[in-house]
Amino acid sequence: MSEHEFYMNLSLNNAKAMKGQTEPNPLVGAVVVNHNRIVGVGAHLKAGEPHAEIHALRMAGEQARGGTIYVTLEPCSHHGRTGPCAEAIVKAGIKKVIVATLDPNPVVAGSGISILKNANIEVLVGVCEEESRKMNEVFNKFIVKKQPFITLKSATTLDGKISSSTWDSKWITSEDARKDVHQLRHENVGILVGVHTVIKDDPELTTRIPNGRNPIRIILDSKLRIPLDSKVVTDQKAQTWIFTSKQYSVDTKKRLEQLGCKVFITSGVSRVDLHDTLTILGEHSVSSVLIEGGGEVNASFLAEQLVDKLVLYIAPKLIGGKQSPGFFAGTGIEKMADAIDLAEMDIQKIGKDFKFTGYPLYKA
Repeated sequence: MSEHEFYMNLSLNNAKAMKGQTEPNPLVGAVVVNHNRIVGVGAHLKAGEPHAEIHALRMAGEQARGGTIYVTLEPCSHHGRTGPCAEAIVKAGIKKVIVATLDPNPVVAGSGISILKNANIEVLVGVCEEESRKMNEVFNKFIVKKQPFITLKSATTLDGKISSSTWDSKWITSEDARKDVHQLRHENVGILVGVHTVIKDDPELTTRIPNGRNPIRIILDSKLRIPLDSKVVTDQKAQTWIFTSKQYSVDTKKRLEQLGCKVFITSGVSRVDLHDTLTILGEHSVSSVLIEGGGEVNASFLAEQLVDKLVLYIAPKLIGGKQSPGFFAGTGIEKMADAIDLAEMDIQKIGKDFKFTGYPLYKA
């Protein structure tokens, strides 16, 4: 590992520690080094608060002058709720800036670098670039497409079943795997299921870890069949947004809104339009969504090529049975040549279970 990679990895680790609390802003970390000593560190904590560079420069104080700052994302150049970080770096007397990645927003990409170079500051871009890109995969999509990054999560047995033939699914995976799922919920702005899951399981869809954030509960319900006494409607533990079709019940919509739920009518005639759903979520600054639906919801998102990332927990159990549902239902793929491949696969062992993470590669 080179010197630049060492310090950039420290910056990346500082940024990753804030995962789940900076949306819609990116994760950013910074380290200031002078005379081979770390004199300042920082991370962006939440939207509206100072950026990572500002925290690091404040800690360094006068020791920043003549030093090097390592930043996981191009320093900003615009005046928002906080001032431009590029200008702050110039004012602090930094002589060299090491950047992992440019700002993915095509409107502003490179402008922060231009400010630094115009001030005769040496700039190097691309150190730990891939690590930084993957860390901010949610922001990178949202800032360009204005739609949430979609992670599809499911838990199955070794033979691909998500429940028994009697729909019993508690519990497929171990407690360790379930804790990991709650961390995923904390890291996402929204969690999405179909109304069938609400009717069958009456889940809370909350995060049960210390200081965890409860995501917005997003329910797909074409005809507003959701029980008015279900937990997602009555418990007030998190916001509940329901997306429906043109066949919705006017009376039920009014009652749900009286109970505090938001109801969005999509353009779908008899089914919820998924593209409308993602557009509406983007307009409401929902930058990431975790799908925890059943086989039909999963299949719908995959068929529309809307899933960005797949997280699959597999338990060393066998259920069998033709009537036992799998996590990918629908009509399925007709030809093996059309199967959805997964790229950048990662496999972890969590307790006695396995966690597979990959990115779908869709055919044209």
